[in-house]
Amino acid sequence: MKFDVIHQERYSRGQLLLRAFFGFLYIAMPHFFLLLFVGIAAQVITFIAFWVILFTGSYPESLFEFQVKVMHWNQRVQARLIHLADGYPPFGFDVDDPAVVLEVSYPERLSRGHALLKVLLGWLYCGIPHYFVLFFLLMAGSIVQFIAFWVVLFTAEYPKGMHSFNVGVMRWGLRVQLYLGLMTDDYPPFSLDPEEEKPQNLPPDASPSPSTAA
Repeated sequence: MKFDVIHQERYSRGQLLLRAFFGFLYIAMPHFFLLLFVGIAAQVITFIAFWVILFTGSYPESLFEFQVKVMHWNQRVQARLIHLADGYPPFGFDVDDPAVVLEVSYPERLSRGHALLKVLLGWLYCGIPHYFVLFFLLMAGSIVQFIAFWVVLFTAEYPKGMHSFNVGVMRWGLRVQLYLGLMTDDYPPFSLDPEEEKPQNLPPDASPSPSTAA
């Protein structure tokens, strides 16, 4: 998975204030109203995909792409509501939003055993430990967002370290969502760092070439 919210050189103070006071009205309400119904469809698709994986060992590609597009839509809205990006998040699935990047590699094969394990015990060995940590990360993120708001208001610049931290928290949550949503068999790492992402479709004994090892 590749996820990022592009850090801008300059941020709009006017958009910052508009989102802070009226973002719930003109961003959150219309988007989350639609995403409520889209989310119901996504849950139904997850249920269908479970049985398909159980019998075939693969996630139907068209359904997989739909789920990724739903995630992208959610992240576009979240990025604006917490002031990580300027501009209005576009509605829909096949839209261009250069501010928010989400790419998820389609897995050709998925483990039937993993699918059963995630459905029956995923909440225990993945959900509880990850969401416990994410609870505190989100609390820290709220403090960071508050500080960053005032920095942007007075300087029009979002401190890059603060921006990276909040993007990292979003990335962590997405990794957990992908795993519990049966879209990957890779257990989500306890990390904010994008470098922790595992390379896709490499043989077990693959190793970096001398030219890339440096």
